[in-house]
Amino acid sequence: MYNKIIKLIIAAGIIAFAVYQFIEGNIGNGIMFILLSLIFVLLYFKNEFILLAFLRLRKQDFEGAKKWLDKIKNPEAALVTKQQGYYYYLHGLMVSQTNMNEAEKYFKKAVTLGLSMSHDLAMAKLNLSGIAFSKRRKIEAEKLLSEAQKLDKQGMLADQIKMMKENMKRAQAPNQHFGAGGSVRSQKRRG
Repeated sequence: MYNKIIKLIIAAGIIAFAVYQFIEGNIGNGIMFILLSLIFVLLYFKNEFILLAFLRLRKQDFEGAKKWLDKIKNPEAALVTKQQGYYYYLHGLMVSQTNMNEAEKYFKKAVTLGLSMSHDLAMAKLNLSGIAFSKRRKIEAEKLLSEAQKLDKQGMLADQIKMMKENMKRAQAPNQHFGAGGSVRSQKRRG
């Protein structure tokens, strides 16, 4: 696992060698080295382990995704800010099935650091809304749900948002008891 600065140093070294190749008259080699340096620049902004963890999550392989994420020992040193957000977002997704308190911590950190895709941010806020609702923090849950709905511009989470709203309405509905019960006063009037 390379530090993010080392990736830039390697890219700069390869570019310097590409310039040397251009000066020597080896245009083909120079172009190849420029393209090679672009790989390191890309890996500076898109961490290879996070990309591999996303691929594992698409296949519903949580253990495989966790293995790739565990290879990142120090996310602050190895990742740029947005990639740190995705690091915590992925951890939150994996932990959300087993430990809500830890998942909430990861999702909040991911939202604070920022996620580059609006639907990922909407998903994080939707998960935070569900966690807040399960902990009986209704106002916070409704606020997060409305933020998630605003961020979901493509409607990818429309079904989940609709289901969450229905669950919130069901929990708010007063409990009605049917049958021969009633209040004591109404029974005295009848009798």
